[in-house]
Amino acid sequence: MLTFEELGLKPEILKAILEIGFENPTPIQEKTIPHLLTTQQDLIALAQTGSGKTAAFGLPVINQIDADSKRTQAIILCPTRELAIQIAKDFDAFTKYTKKLDVLPVYGGSSIEAQIKSLNKGAQIVVGTPGRVVDLINRKKLKLEDIQWVVLDEADEMLNMGFKDDLDFILSHTPESRQTLLFSATMSREVLRISNDYMNSPEEISSGKRNQGAEKVQHFYYVVNGRDKYLALKRIADMNPNIYAIIFCRTRRETQEISDALASDGYNADCLHGDLSQAQRDAVMGRYRKRHLQMLVATDVAARGLDVTDITHVINYNIPDELETYVHRSGRTGRAGKEGISIAIVGPKDSGKIRQLEKIIGKPFTKSEVPAGEAVVEKQLFSFIENVKATEVDEKQIQPLMDNILVQFEDLSREELIKKFVSMEFNKFLAYYKNSNDLNTNERGGRDNDRGERGERGGRKSGNYATLFLNIGEKDNLNSGTLLGFMNGLSSIPNGIEFGKIDIQRNFSFLEVEAKHEKTVMDALNGSEFDGRKVSAEQKSGGGERKSDRSDRRRSDSPRSKSGSGSGFKGRFGDNKKPSGSRPRVKASSGGRRK
Repeated sequence: MLTFEELGLKPEILKAILEIGFENPTPIQEKTIPHLLTTQQDLIALAQTGSGKTAAFGLPVINQIDADSKRTQAIILCPTRELAIQIAKDFDAFTKYTKKLDVLPVYGGSSIEAQIKSLNKGAQIVVGTPGRVVDLINRKKLKLEDIQWVVLDEADEMLNMGFKDDLDFILSHTPESRQTLLFSATMSREVLRISNDYMNSPEEISSGKRNQGAEKVQHFYYVVNGRDKYLALKRIADMNPNIYAIIFCRTRRETQEISDALASDGYNADCLHGDLSQAQRDAVMGRYRKRHLQMLVATDVAARGLDVTDITHVINYNIPDELETYVHRSGRTGRAGKEGISIAIVGPKDSGKIRQLEKIIGKPFTKSEVPAGEAVVEKQLFSFIENVKATEVDEKQIQPLMDNILVQFEDLSREELIKKFVSMEFNKFLAYYKNSNDLNTNERGGRDNDRGERGERGGRKSGNYATLFLNIGEKDNLNSGTLLGFMNGLSSIPNGIEFGKIDIQRNFSFLEVEAKHEKTVMDALNGSEFDGRKVSAEQKSGGGERKSDRSDRRRSDSPRSKSGSGSGFKGRFGDNKKPSGSRPRVKASSGGRRK
């Protein structure tokens, strides 16, 4: 295995990367750095997220920069502000002992005047998003006639985001003699097109097969009906008490809705998407990096540039339309030599996409069962016990109180005390999953094991249900999870109401509710607003009473509800408070989410 010294890097760079903790080059670095140090040939480098791409192009470029000249000699283009900031931050670390070398990130959402002021002082390396770079060129503040290296990082994403014209414009202002370097995790049609348009006979280097998935990531998928996706997501989270995940959704609206529903159900979750202001994005990412959030719900574009190396799970709430995007997503876990898990929650008709993904990433997917309620409760219980055992005791604080504490408990045996202690923390969780149904289905859309029909433990619960007709549906971006989250924000709906089947249609929906609470729920929904549209609820014509097996849908009995004790299920990463710059939640006439 080669060392960085053997690659031919300067001593000041070697000193800097040694401090960072670099020991030996990664496969993509080992192949890329010598090429860039010894030839001016254009380069396409295929490597997964987390494989060290930034150092692969950054170290050889820094090694060759003329620090005595203040002219801009290298420009790195990337799709998002977050990625630009991260690349610039990495470059600053690489150049810690390289005198007179300046790296400047330029991007939208920040003062252009401050960036112009920094450009006027001189910056040999500029890292930027296409839109802001074009603005600076048009203002004649960013001059590219001395550019020797152009790096297109995540080029396929820049094209997907509509930056083709901007790239054409930027590259037209650079010399023909430039060396163009393209780094990507996938070799999609867009990457091939950009190489044909902007590169001259490029060399292709890869750290593995094209589009291959990260080596230490395991891939699992769960097959459920569409209406059960949100419930399956919650069970997966509950089955992994120490989860630290990114949940990918297809649209900004869905991202917001799933995040709101999770937060309403007591999970440490927030979202990241393009409709947030920069202050809101910074606040969310600050909380996530500090692990005050366990789950970050994000769109693909918003997640670009996240520098978080210990993510345990990537959860695909939807399989992406462009299957190659799955490679980007799954590469967010299993980084820096750690193992990771990538999960896809799919419908009965998506098995063909799973087979395609297996071919793309070159690794098999394991079909898993959404865990039963009993298994989730057992997992949470023993996780809680382990946390109790690991809790440090402040003897100075607790010892003066011990005599009185022991007196209070003297009538209880050790076994009775443990039972009461566990019950205090777990009664709500146990009640939630007591009658939970089987969410799993097969590729034909049927239940794999409808335990409730056979009356096994955790099967159906008897009860009379009425069906309500709602005037909102899929066209309003409604799903079962967001409907429950919305109703959770209506203070006029009391705790303890049990909901049954939820059937979301294109223009309307049906909602089963306990018959004795039908009028209460109907009155609360009528006149409320869902995403700016007034909600109308009425009795379903011709609808009778029905016994429901969907006790999972009890909104007020969520295992992570904050009512009661519940302190054991707020997550080990911090509280669930929203930042002061948080978005307003889904509108409802009765106000915000109940505390």
